This record gives sequence, C-alpha cells and structure tokens, in this order.
Amino acid sequence: MGAFRACERASSETEEDNVGGMIPLSDASRQPANFPAMTTAIIAANAVVFVMELIGGDAFVTHWAEIPATITAGHRWITILTAMFMHAGWMHIIGNMVFLWAFGPEVEDAMGPPLYLVFYLLSGLAASLAQLALMPHSTVPNLGASGAIAGVMGAFLVTYPHDEIRTVLLLGWFTRITFIPAVLLIGLWFLIQLFSQVGAVANAQGGGGVAYAAHVGGFIFGAVTARLFERFQPISK
Repeated sequence: MGAFRACERASSETEEDNVGGMIPLSDASRQPANFPAMTTAIIAANAVVFVMELIGGDAFVTHWAEIPATITAGHRWITILTAMFMHAGWMHIIGNMVFLWAFGPEVEDAMGPPLYLVFYLLSGLAASLAQLALMPHSTVPNLGASGAIAGVMGAFLVTYPHDEIRTVLLLGWFTRITFIPAVLLIGLWFLIQLFSQVGAVANAQGGGGVAYAAHVGGFIFGAVTARLFERFQPISK
C-alpha cells in the first residue's frame, strides 16, 4: 500500500462507490448494438495504470498526479491527462469502473468508439478545469477517472433518461437488486455532488478529499455536449 501514502491527502475524484446506498450495474432497458470495445479499453487502461502505481510507489503517484498549483504555473500539463487514469486505492478504482461499465456501453453505442473516446477525454478535461478554477493554488495532488465518468453519466441522462438502471440497493445488511429510472438515479447523484460542493465551499474546505467540483464540471459538460457527439438519434424504449 506504499504507493498510496502520497494520496492520503489527495483530492480523489471518487463517487464513494455508491449513490446514497445504490450501486448502478447496467442498463436494464436496452443492450448496445455493438460490443463496447472502447469502454473496455478504457477500463483496461485504468487497470494497467493502477498496477503501475502499485509497482512504482509514491514516486510514480506524485509524479503523474495533477497538482493544481503546478498546472496554473504553466507546468506539467500532461498530468491533466495522466491523472484521469490514476486512483487512490482499490475501492476508488473499483467504484469508478463499476460506474463506467454501468453507463459507458450505451453512450459509446450512440457515439461510436472514436467520438466516444474524444468525448470521454474532453469530459475529463472539463472536470479538471472546474477543479482548477475552484482551487488554482492547491498543492494537493488530484487523481481519478470520475470527472470523465461524470461526463458519461451526463450524456446518458440526456440520451436515455427513461431507461431503467439495474441497481444494487443497500439497506444496512439487506441488499437487493432493483430497477431505477436513469433520470432519478443520475439526478440524485448530481444533486449529491452539487450540494456537497456547496457545503464544502461554505465550510471553507474547498471540497475536502473529494473533488466534487470536478464531478459537477464533468457532468455539465457531458450533458450539454452529448448530442454533438452522437452519430444517430437513439431509439427511446
């Protein structure tokens, strides 16, 4: 676990692995027409980088994570990209990849793999810019894929608002699988991120250990631009 000592204070863009006790699994209303090759590739890339973190230790993490003060000074811009594929621990990467697999395949199907990849990376960029705007002088490393994943969720909400999401519902020790409309599940997630960020700013914490501003920025970018990347109008179900 030495690789993550440097991340104990990091602003990690994590969904905290569930949405108010709900873990999305997949779209229950439709199946993508094509195998989600790009979503699979992105997940594989995150896994490879995570293994590199485990091997490289603190030096690897601090070198490739995004540090806002360094970016605003005009240095190490490449870390805006590399930080999108890094994670602060096992639960961080597992949670993010579960969310990506729940919403990514259908969005990829609507956009096609090449445009989907561009959209994913631009969502991550928008998320990073939102966090940088809020905390431009922070020296705390930022890392995580969920700013980009938030963009995918925003696109899913716009494209498939009425689809039902197969979801694990956590009620204490009791769990069950249920089906929740995307507009409700993703809408609740967004409100949690938004109010958490407002609360963090009000308490002069700037977001604490979770980059809520990145979540909000990525989501808004995804929701606003999703239609520009779609190669066809999805059929409602």
